[in-house]
Amino acid sequence: MKKVCVVIINFKADFLTRDCLDSLLKVNKINFNLEVVVVDTYPKKRTSVNPSKYKGIGLKIILTDNKGFTGGNNLGIDYALENKADYILILNNDTVVEENLIANLLEGFKQKEKIGAISPKIYFEKGYEFHKDRYKESEKGKVIWYAGGIIDWENVYTKHKGVDEVDNGQFDRIEEVDFATGCALFTSAQVISEMKGFDNRYFLYFEDSDLSQRLKKAGYKILFYPKAILWHKNAGSTGGSGSSLQDYFTTRNRMIFGLKFAPLRSKIALIRESLRLLSSGRQWQKKGIRDFYLRRFGKGTFPLKV
Repeated sequence: MKKVCVVIINFKADFLTRDCLDSLLKVNKINFNLEVVVVDTYPKKRTSVNPSKYKGIGLKIILTDNKGFTGGNNLGIDYALENKADYILILNNDTVVEENLIANLLEGFKQKEKIGAISPKIYFEKGYEFHKDRYKESEKGKVIWYAGGIIDWENVYTKHKGVDEVDNGQFDRIEEVDFATGCALFTSAQVISEMKGFDNRYFLYFEDSDLSQRLKKAGYKILFYPKAILWHKNAGSTGGSGSSLQDYFTTRNRMIFGLKFAPLRSKIALIRESLRLLSSGRQWQKKGIRDFYLRRFGKGTFPLKV
């Protein structure tokens, strides 16, 4: 039987991680074995999640410092590879999975195409929508968070297809997309090993788009597979839009990503924009641009909680 390893990062959010693990306990293990590894990245207060309560999913906890989304997941990926996983699911801890999620993702990998990664259809969890007053009660839990990843190459921005729309079946087709979201990214051990995991220069933000583009350049396809579903508690744990953390990492990492993959015209526009941000951007945008040019990658100079 195939072995699937789920990799989850926990950063002082046990309440979210427990809900995610509880949902994984209910997963239908059809023709596969399941193991879950939680990478706990907050040394000052270690997780109180008890592995003995999750024997049904073979829970393993790895303790480390704050290595960001990239470094934490890479540790989990290394563990999965060392323990002979056939497939790996990178999963946010602020998610709740549908019981057939993994079985359907495995089914997706049986497509004839040379597949690099798959992401499922992702809904906002009830009460976590961006625009809570917009929806009827009966529509909550069916509001789209991700129905495919789109990259605007002219402006070098990423966005989710279908976000904020109520799902009425308009996103039920398997599609090739620009990127698989790191919220729930399913791949094979062979593929992720070939790609050497996430690029640690990013630390946080744009790392899933970078991996997806590297996969495409290697001849793989990125799929949106709507039969597989989960729910996302979009709580803005990283500070949300306009926060200092987002200003710093998105500004710096957009430069890394854009100058690596974007068309020449967009690269030139990015450089011009970066010069404007150095003089008139917000405080952490300026620092993000400065650190890009000084090659300060990874966690850079942002004052992270450790």
